[in-house]
Amino acid sequence: MALTEIEENILKSIKVPSEDQPDKPEFPPDNPHWPSTPTKKISVPGFNNVYLKDESVNPTGTHKDRMAWEMVVTYKRLLESKKAGRIEELPRMSIISSGSAANAVQQMFKKYNLPNLKVLIDYRTKKEIKNGLEKIGCEIYETDLSKSVLSTNDILEITNNINGIDITSDISLGPFDVFYDWMSYEIFNETADYVFIPYGTGNLYENIVNIAVKEAKNLFFHDKRLKTDPKHIKNCNFLGATTNNPNTKADKLYSPHRPFVHFDTRWIKLAIQKGYIGAESNVFIIQEIYLDKAMEIARGNRVDCEPSGIAGLALMLQIEDKLPKDRKMLIINTGKTIFPERTIN
Repeated sequence: MALTEIEENILKSIKVPSEDQPDKPEFPPDNPHWPSTPTKKISVPGFNNVYLKDESVNPTGTHKDRMAWEMVVTYKRLLESKKAGRIEELPRMSIISSGSAANAVQQMFKKYNLPNLKVLIDYRTKKEIKNGLEKIGCEIYETDLSKSVLSTNDILEITNNINGIDITSDISLGPFDVFYDWMSYEIFNETADYVFIPYGTGNLYENIVNIAVKEAKNLFFHDKRLKTDPKHIKNCNFLGATTNNPNTKADKLYSPHRPFVHFDTRWIKLAIQKGYIGAESNVFIIQEIYLDKAMEIARGNRVDCEPSGIAGLALMLQIEDKLPKDRKMLIINTGKTIFPERTIN
C-alpha cells in the first residue's frame, strides 16, 4: 500500500546515519555526536575517583530520550513496510509510564508528526504529571497498577489498542539492547571499576549488562564503538539501585510488579560465574536516607537530577564501607524529566 504524502515526508525526515558506526552516530537526532552525553569528575566525601555520566542534558532531561529515538526508528521501519505493501496502516504504540518515558517518546513523536502515544498510568499518578502528558498529546488511560501483573495483551486492551504495539514489554520489537546500546558503549569506554545504575523497569541495567556479556564472550570481533580492552569489562562491577518502598522519593524506581525485566539475580550470578562481569555485580535496595545524602552531594556538584536519577550515587554512599576508595566509580545520572514550559501550570 502506497504511503500518503504526509507519511512519505515523515519517512524522509527520519535519518539514521548508522546503527553502530562511532563516526556516524544517530543520537541526538538534531545534532548527532558521540559520546552523546558528557562524563565529568565529581567530588564525593570519602572517595577520590568518582565520575558522573550526565543524561540530564538530553532533550527532555533523561536517558529515556534514547529509547524514544529508537521508537522513531521503529516507525521508520514500519513506514518502509507499509510502502512495500507488507502492512496496511501504521500501528499505534502503548506504554506503561510514570511520566518520563511517555514524555520523551511523545515529544519525539510530535517532532516527527507520528501518531500520538497511548499511555497507561497508575490512578495515583500526580495530577501535574497527568496534565503534562495530556497537554503534549498523550492519550491517557488510568488503572490500579498495584493489583496485578499486566501482560502485553492487557496493556493493549486497556489502552484500546488491540492491534497496536506495547513498547513497555513487547519482545517483538527485538532485543531491548538497542534502546541503550550507544549509551552502554559510552559507559564501557570510561573503564570504571564500579558502575552504579538506577534500576526502575530494569531495561537500562539489562541493556548494559547484556552488552557487557556479549563483548566479554567475544574473543575476536568487537563492536567498533568499544574503545577499551574487552578484558576490563570482565572485572567491572555493575550495581543496580532500586527500591521496594511505595512511599519512596525515587518514585520512578518503585513498582509493585516488574513483569518486563528479562532476567533475575540468578542470571546475573551466572554471568559472574562465567567470568563475564565483575563479581560484585547485583541489584540492591537503597535506603531513603542515602537518597537525601545523594541529592545534597549532587547539588554541591551542580548536577541536575531527581532522586530516581541519582539513585546510583545513593547506593554508592550506602555501601561505602565495602568499596575500595581509590578505584574508579562511575555514577549514571539518568536525569530529571523536563516537560515543555507551556504544559506547566
